[in-house]
Amino acid sequence: MDINFSEDGYYMDGDIIIGGFVQLYGVKLNKSFSNVISFKYSEYYPLNNYNFLAFVFAVEEINNSSKLLPNITLGLHIKESLRYTRKIIESAFKILAGQSTIVNFKCKSSHTVAAIIEGFTDEETYGFYNMFQIYHYPQVSYISQNLYMSDPVQYPYFYRTVPNELHLGAGIGKLLNYFGWKWVSIFSTDDESSMRAIQILKEGIERNGGCIALHQTLPHQRKLIKLEFQKIHSAIKQSSTVNIYYFNKNNEFPLIDILDLQRNVKRGQVFITIADVEIITNQKYFEISNTFFIFRPHKKLMPNFLKFIREMKPVWLACDYWAKRWWKDLCRSSCPKMIRRDCNSTVETHVFSRCFSTYFGCSYNVYNAVYAIAHALHDMIMSGSGNGTRWTRENREVLYSLPWKKPPQFRCNPSCHPGYRKLIKEGEPVCCFDCIPCAEGEISNKTDMDTCTTCPDDQWSNKKRDACIPKVITFLSFEEPLGVALTSISVFFFFITTVILGIFIYYRDTPIVRANNQHISYILLISLILCFLCSLLFIGHPEDVTCILRHTTFGITFSIALSSILAKTITVVTAFQATKPGSKLHKWMGSRVSNSIVISCSLIQTFLCFAWLFTAPPFAYFNMRSEIGTILIECNEGSVIAIYCVLGYLGFLACISFIIAFLARNLPDSFNEAKYITFSMLVFCSVWISFIPSYLSSKGKYMVAVEIFAILASSTGLLGCIFFPKCYIILLRPERNNKKDLRKL
Repeated sequence: MDINFSEDGYYMDGDIIIGGFVQLYGVKLNKSFSNVISFKYSEYYPLNNYNFLAFVFAVEEINNSSKLLPNITLGLHIKESLRYTRKIIESAFKILAGQSTIVNFKCKSSHTVAAIIEGFTDEETYGFYNMFQIYHYPQVSYISQNLYMSDPVQYPYFYRTVPNELHLGAGIGKLLNYFGWKWVSIFSTDDESSMRAIQILKEGIERNGGCIALHQTLPHQRKLIKLEFQKIHSAIKQSSTVNIYYFNKNNEFPLIDILDLQRNVKRGQVFITIADVEIITNQKYFEISNTFFIFRPHKKLMPNFLKFIREMKPVWLACDYWAKRWWKDLCRSSCPKMIRRDCNSTVETHVFSRCFSTYFGCSYNVYNAVYAIAHALHDMIMSGSGNGTRWTRENREVLYSLPWKKPPQFRCNPSCHPGYRKLIKEGEPVCCFDCIPCAEGEISNKTDMDTCTTCPDDQWSNKKRDACIPKVITFLSFEEPLGVALTSISVFFFFITTVILGIFIYYRDTPIVRANNQHISYILLISLILCFLCSLLFIGHPEDVTCILRHTTFGITFSIALSSILAKTITVVTAFQATKPGSKLHKWMGSRVSNSIVISCSLIQTFLCFAWLFTAPPFAYFNMRSEIGTILIECNEGSVIAIYCVLGYLGFLACISFIIAFLARNLPDSFNEAKYITFSMLVFCSVWISFIPSYLSSKGKYMVAVEIFAILASSTGLLGCIFFPKCYIILLRPERNNKKDLRKL
């Protein structure tokens, strides 16, 4: 690998260039008497060498791979990030334009720059983005956790390989809640993003019942000085037990500072920091207690990275005294084996050599940033190849038409993407238009469509309005919770009614069963059993057969039940009149009359149902317009007049029974059931009267559910009002099941 060092940065040629910024030096600004601003180096950051080496290592690893970008060579152009705005902008233009810059020309490099990888502070990242977003170059940060730049719509060209500060605040808040720590001191930097993150953290702490004992801000543009640490020590001694250090983001916290803090504060203090702790391997004694918590972005060792550091030729160090000194430190015998170089020369001893640190800066985040760009390029080139499996000369032409390059716009406004249609602006030329989204049920699958296409009846538009998808088919099924609940209720009352029928058959010779025509009671109970079962026909996938059986079974079984109740009511009145002296109604007291009433009234309903089936029977119907994006499978009644006749006839029977039972409710006859029949008819009529508005205001499967509920409620009302009192006497008060006591009821 040939890497060249010059005043223009670190450059390696390739088909595609990745620009980058790594900070190795801090600078101080000076202002002369002539108001000319200059700068000089103030300190050296040796750990950032690892960031640079990770950049180079990732590019070399990708170039040696035959899978990711075969036949394409990545190059790099890395500049020093001096945290001086003018120099950053100047360096960025040099990266984008080429090694030596003449305005609008690339003098030494004609290759495409794919993206800029940077390690700026939050404020610098934000400023850099605002400056260079007009060029549409992707900007990938391996340090910035700026909370304000998390919106991909507002910042479409910004990416990062570290989480934003919202995750830091959430993690710290969960830790405090877990241990129940409520009394907290916070020390943070005064940059805008950190202040916003701390505000969110404070709100979370106070919302969970905690209190902020102290919040002290510190300068964010430099490292802390001794006086500021003394202020922290003093504040900690006088404040809370839990101390949050919200500074040195994505950087190391020197161990000497941690030890100094622990020596100067009382025992039992808890420390939470967002910075790595620099552990020196040759330190004879140090102690980090289990009350020290570190929040840092996920990092892991890169394969072969340390071997790359040990074996790399230091061409890039040619003109850098401090970098060469760091390079020599890697030869020391006390240096960890994982990064120790095999050297023959002897090296002088330094007190705190960076060789001993286990902290490798943000190298893993840099490594990820390079690979993220490589994978993006891979996807772009493969998507442009057509078949997506071969690399050809045509594929490589994609490199010269990358989406972030400033092509001239020869139109009044941008194209309308699929999912939108053109709307010509009033009073302007035809080429000037607005893009408006297609309406629901319509799509456009091409660019700049004048109109949207309506989807077929059995399909609907997707969310992007660029394709038609099948509508969702819905009906009241046995598997869904509503269907399970209604089925369970139906089966439950089916068994209850069956048990009551068994009780009446078993106790058929007792007075309370024999009273008022026991055969009619059997018919009524059997019809109620069928009513509960017929509700199951309304659940499940509607078919033509089930639609026919639904309404005819419902109409006939309910007519039998109501006819039985009518027969019981007439029997009560007849029995009372027959007891009067000289009455000739004795001959109407037999079971023949009651059976005739049941049969004749039921046959009328049966005739209506058959007339309905022969004229316009019910059928399964696919309703595609009732609900948006949904096909409702439901039963169409066929003839509205027929269904009204069936329901009207049931209402007629119920009203006649109610009127007769109401008039006979106070008859003194010993076997008077009129009172219970009155209540049952009242329940029945109330249910079906309230059913009408509920049914008309419902849609789809909920309309069917309302109908099932009305069947179950009215059947349960008849069962409960007429038979529960009798079962109570038969099972729980058998001593009252005699003629004498029944006359007192």
